[in-house]
Amino acid sequence: MPKRVDPRQRRTLIADALMRVAADRGLEAVSLRHVAAEAGVSAGMVQHYFTTKDEMMAFALSVVRDRGRRRVETAVAALGPDPAPRLLLRTLLEALLPLDEAARADGRVALAFLSWTALHPAAATGLRPDTVQLVDFIAGLLPRPPAADAAAGLLPADAAAGLLPADAGAGLLALVEGLGMYLLGGQYTPAQATAVLDHQLELLFG
Repeated sequence: MPKRVDPRQRRTLIADALMRVAADRGLEAVSLRHVAAEAGVSAGMVQHYFTTKDEMMAFALSVVRDRGRRRVETAVAALGPDPAPRLLLRTLLEALLPLDEAARADGRVALAFLSWTALHPAAATGLRPDTVQLVDFIAGLLPRPPAADAAAGLLPADAAAGLLPADAGAGLLALVEGLGMYLLGGQYTPAQATAVLDHQLELLFG
């Protein structure tokens, strides 16, 4: 009886090969032929699972995102039930940073693919809902401004109702993404990046 092939597993194998080609030789070297050679399969097999390079690139980006999500889930699960909001937030954000070699390898590929989506905006459509969800989750963990400060005119009116602007969550996520780029480029060490993150959390939580 012929051995059954898991299409998702085969597609992931090909995506892993694509990421190795991209990491070693750059995105310009990515082609169906090069990816097939790296994966040790025929070009025809690659075309069976991915009809175009764009489709292959989008799937590879989804693999990187899934790995990042698993890193976050593992780190958060290690905290146990009901962690304090600040600890939960710091753990989540630190898990997003490329602090070890595996995360750096994925980060380099993700950065290259995100640059690619700038020229192929349709490929980034699936990223937007995840980003909105993550920003909302981060904002929900941040402390609410004291109503007295809003009443005194020190904060916007929406703070008086106990609402935190989504901009606060977006700003914190943007900081982490910027730190990730500095880590990948070698401008910052892991210790420097986490120190900046801790400083920003201290400003927000007080």
